[in-house]
Amino acid sequence: MTLPEYVNPLALIISSAFTPDAAFGGFIGALMQGLKRASFSNEAGFGSAPIAHAAVKTKEPATEGLVALLEPFFDTVILNTITALVVVVTGSYLLKEYSGVLITTHAFNSVLPGFDIVLTISIVLFAFTTMLTWSYYGLKGWQYLFGNRGATAYKFVFCAVSILAATMSLGSVIDLADALVFVLAFFNVLGLYFLLPIVKKEVNGFLAKVKSGEIKPNED
Repeated sequence: MTLPEYVNPLALIISSAFTPDAAFGGFIGALMQGLKRASFSNEAGFGSAPIAHAAVKTKEPATEGLVALLEPFFDTVILNTITALVVVVTGSYLLKEYSGVLITTHAFNSVLPGFDIVLTISIVLFAFTTMLTWSYYGLKGWQYLFGNRGATAYKFVFCAVSILAATMSLGSVIDLADALVFVLAFFNVLGLYFLLPIVKKEVNGFLAKVKSGEIKPNED
């Protein structure tokens, strides 16, 4: 593809976001929907990712925080932009009979026949690994509150809730997830406010060590 073929879709995405229809026809609703989906994409602000990063062994906690900052950029900005470009370039966004992941599937499949199988397998793997990740987050939270007591019971409850969720409509599951995630984000942002001095101290201390040569750029 030539450069204009990439620039034109980007221009279309940007211009469509600032049309009168977008401004007066549900701008706030679209903004909220975008924020919710972006949050699910990178989990920024939830306080969940630090549980995974906390398992890393490092002498300087600030290094892991800097690594974590890259995740939303690659996950949301780069990958989602690539997906959006594919959808726009192939014209799949114009097909009213498709919605959600079906638009993405049609877009890739129109260029690479049979890619829908690859995409389906990827979605299944993403869903499965997401379940494993959130079960780990929940288990660590349970162990923090109650120790190892009832850890096995928690695992059974998690599996039971997963089965129950599979019987619910997608809209109900997403609405419930949005509500619970809002609670997570609220308390996490509140905690960040009070922990800001500690974070600032850690980052400044790490940067000072790097600047003085005590820590090399390729060391942690």
